[in-house]
Amino acid sequence: MAATRNDVIRFVVALFSLTGRLERARREKAEPSALDLLQVIHGQIGIRPSDVAALRGVHPSWVTRQLSELERAGYVVATPDPSDRRASLLELTPAGVAEMLRLEEVGLARFAGFLTDWEGADVRLLTSLLERLNASMTAAGEREGASARPRQVREHGGGQEP
Repeated sequence: MAATRNDVIRFVVALFSLTGRLERARREKAEPSALDLLQVIHGQIGIRPSDVAALRGVHPSWVTRQLSELERAGYVVATPDPSDRRASLLELTPAGVAEMLRLEEVGLARFAGFLTDWEGADVRLLTSLLERLNASMTAAGEREGASARPRQVREHGGGQEP
C-alpha cells in the first residue's frame, strides 16, 4: 500500500526536525564543523577552499574562517596551487588525521548514546530505510535532471540525437 498524504507529512516533519538539529549542531559547535571539513579535505587531498565550500553548500568566507582555525591548530596545511597562484590546495597534517579520527569517535559515541535503548535490529532497519531513501532521492533527482534538460530535436533527413 502506498504512503498516504498524512504519512508523507509526518515523515517530512520528522525528517526536517532531525536534519535541522544536525545542521544546527554542525554550525554551532566547533567539533562537528571541524570534523566535516577535515573529512572533506582528507577525502580529496589537494582540494581548493572554494571547492570545499561548494561541496558543503556554504559560503566561501565560512570555509575560510574555519580553515584558519584548523591551520592555526596544525591540522591543515595550505600550499599554493601551481596552476593558479591565487588559489591554495589543502591537505591534512598527521595531527589533522589524528584529530579527524578522534572527532569521528566522539561523534560515534554521541550517536551510540542516542541509541542505547534501541534494539540492534531497529538500528539496522532504520539504516536500511535511510539508505533506501537516499537512493530514492538520488534516482528522483536524476529523473528530474533528465526531464529538465532540453530535448534535442531530430533533424529531418537522418540527423541524430547525441
